[in-house]
Amino acid sequence: MTRDYLSDEGLAALLARGDEQALALLYDRYGRVAYSLARRIVRDGALAEDVVQEAFMTLWRGSRDYRPERASVKAYLLMIVHRRAVDIVRREERRRTEVLDADTRTEGADTTSDQVWAGLEAGRVREALAQLTDEQRELVVLAYFEGFTQAELASRLGLPLGTVKSRTFAGMEKLRSILEREDQWIASKR
Repeated sequence: MTRDYLSDEGLAALLARGDEQALALLYDRYGRVAYSLARRIVRDGALAEDVVQEAFMTLWRGSRDYRPERASVKAYLLMIVHRRAVDIVRREERRRTEVLDADTRTEGADTTSDQVWAGLEAGRVREALAQLTDEQRELVVLAYFEGFTQAELASRLGLPLGTVKSRTFAGMEKLRSILEREDQWIASKR
């Protein structure tokens, strides 16, 4: 018997009873969008596949914890994907940093100066972000550092898409302006 006609919540209820077909149907419905989100965040196909597999396994194991009044099945699943993808990005950054630290000890001054320069640039961006309004900063960070699309942000934050677009654009313009002013000031001091 096919269950394609069941709602997501109906499939979640079956999933809570250990129904593997319900998991397969949810994968058919949301596997592609889950992969797309993971891929945007981790920027690697194999890692994105791992994220999606782990997210669906988390959904399977924690299906009794799912509360339909708190979020739709799709939103719940994508939240799991997002969190897992961010965890993987952080893990990979730590790994790269450890490799860079090891390389720095063996390679010498050029690598050290590159790291110092990268640290200074990151500090400049953080300081510039601090000068944005709270709304602009939140949207810029979520869009450009966390990988959310503007449509996803509008949905998650309960804002009209036009508002998300205009605030993000205004925030990026202000950020660009702040960094350009600093660059001009630095150039004038040389």
